[in-house]
Amino acid sequence: MSIFFILLLSIFLSFTSEAAPIYMSHACTNGSFLELNITFQANLNVLLSSLTSNASLPDGYYRTTVSPSTPPTITGLFLCRGDVTPAVCQSCVAAASTEITRRCPNQTESIIWYDECMLRYSNESLNPLVPAVPMRNTNTIPSSERGRFEDLLANMLSDVTQRANTQTGKKFATAEVNFTSSETLYGLAQCVPDSMHCDACFSSAISSLPNCCSGSKGATILVPSCNLRYEFYPFYNITHVSSESLVPPTSGSRNILMIAAIVVPVFVVLALFVVGCCFLRRTASKKYNTSTQDSTGIGISEIESLQFELATIEAATKKFSDENKIGQGGFGAVYRGILPNGQEIAVKRLLVTSLQGALGFTNEAALVAKLQHRNLVRLLGFCLEGQEKILIYEYIPNKSLDKFLFDPERKRILDWSKRYKIIAGVARGILYLHQDSQPGIIHRDLKASNILLDANMNPKISDFGIAKIFQGDQTQVNTGRIVGTYGYMSPEYAMHGQFSIKSDVFSFGVLLLEIITGKKNTDLYQSPQANDLLSYAWNNWTQKTPLELLDPTLRGSYSRNEVIRCIHIALLCVQENPSDRPSMANIVLMLNSYSVTLSLPRKPASFMRRRTPPNKQNNKGVDSDKSSSSILWSTNEEPITEVYPR
Repeated sequence: MSIFFILLLSIFLSFTSEAAPIYMSHACTNGSFLELNITFQANLNVLLSSLTSNASLPDGYYRTTVSPSTPPTITGLFLCRGDVTPAVCQSCVAAASTEITRRCPNQTESIIWYDECMLRYSNESLNPLVPAVPMRNTNTIPSSERGRFEDLLANMLSDVTQRANTQTGKKFATAEVNFTSSETLYGLAQCVPDSMHCDACFSSAISSLPNCCSGSKGATILVPSCNLRYEFYPFYNITHVSSESLVPPTSGSRNILMIAAIVVPVFVVLALFVVGCCFLRRTASKKYNTSTQDSTGIGISEIESLQFELATIEAATKKFSDENKIGQGGFGAVYRGILPNGQEIAVKRLLVTSLQGALGFTNEAALVAKLQHRNLVRLLGFCLEGQEKILIYEYIPNKSLDKFLFDPERKRILDWSKRYKIIAGVARGILYLHQDSQPGIIHRDLKASNILLDANMNPKISDFGIAKIFQGDQTQVNTGRIVGTYGYMSPEYAMHGQFSIKSDVFSFGVLLLEIITGKKNTDLYQSPQANDLLSYAWNNWTQKTPLELLDPTLRGSYSRNEVIRCIHIALLCVQENPSDRPSMANIVLMLNSYSVTLSLPRKPASFMRRRTPPNKQNNKGVDSDKSSSSILWSTNEEPITEVYPR
């Protein structure tokens, strides 16, 4: 009978170990793109092959560097979850090696996460803390139990991360605590064994939980050097984690039969439990926020829950009456509306020139609606009937930043503390779009009029994802149809149609200078050395008079160090070479910590000093998919929705 149980146990364990690895997320992190670089691809193939061949080692972790005679050098590593077997680890690393090149083709730095393993590579030094990806379970704790749950969770995470950090081998630990008599909270923490940043990584992961996952019954924070997870079901292999405590020490051959009689039935029961847990894990994973899925993976029920009827929107906006119109942008007009339940909404009625079909529009709108951050305007839903493509947002009462910043009287409301809060909030919001949203989003039209202010003057970024919804080409590296606003667009985007996360960084730098100076980037500066904002800022910086840039309304009420540091960051953002600009993750660190050393900025992009062509009026209405040698500029901050690069 014992032999039968052992065979049955083997079958069950082999079933669990052969399950396909579960994909969670990925990031093509540095934005560098190599067009058919055969040498790099060959070196990368050697690296991935080495990682896969070493994945069967018992450590579950391996780091290596490929340093061929022909550059570039590439460093890579994998980390398998501390409780999985070598067979599961090898299967996961093999899948990750294949999938990372498919999801990030020709990228010089990429990372991919599965439930069972993580794999990454780079031709530069590996950043231990960037990017970070939060994932949340959509089930929530009842509000009456939130306080007790958060205290319990905080204590559990503190304990499990401390234990993982003090391990001498695998820096891996799990925890189980009772929440109620029938509910157990399970936790897991793991760090790269040779990392010197485990404390910082775990602290960063825990601190990000309130922003992404407050009140969630489960959450995962994926960081390159560590990961953190908690759930109300056993998502790790309890049998493997607990095996050492389950097998008693032997004292001689006389006790073998007695031990077998005790241990084997226990293992059989645990094996059955593991199989049940695997089933629950597969089921529970379907409940996760689908922002990590491809656009084609959005459920029909999710899309239906976001759809508004046109009749409802027409009633809310009084049939898009002029008295309800609150704005006009390059993508269409915006109207204030009131739903039958009394909720105020902002309705963006997209122009009929949108290139996407119905399916693409609904999928992209559903993805954007899932993005939630305190510094993003929330998309409540959409309407798609006939030729109408409409987006419905939460209504923000204080309108946009430009209405305050560039008004001689209202700008006085924005003292330095409010401006600094706006700067930090916008940085966090863009970082979320670049790094934490799934899929990642490049805004492409970041400017003062797209920063809305709530009742407490907190910034909320609007129109994120609109370029994707409107056109359907946002994930491409090059585009022949440019969406943006003169003065905010990076030179590589405006002139060549090349965009990346560094395009948004450039726009952020221009916005940062506007917030500091209280002046529009399109204002003319009556000086032979500086006729635009970037030149004006650069000249004052090089002449060591940076405070001359400060808005006069702020005189006597500002932090000198903060102002100068913000000017420094802005000049780093508007450098001509995209690779010289910092990432939004580094910008957030620069704003929050004076211990981060800032590099010296280089001269801003020179294309900003081009003047508007004299025949600009005659170029209105150009609509062609062919390239043009001319660029249509706008000096009154009207968005450019059709610019054709060389």
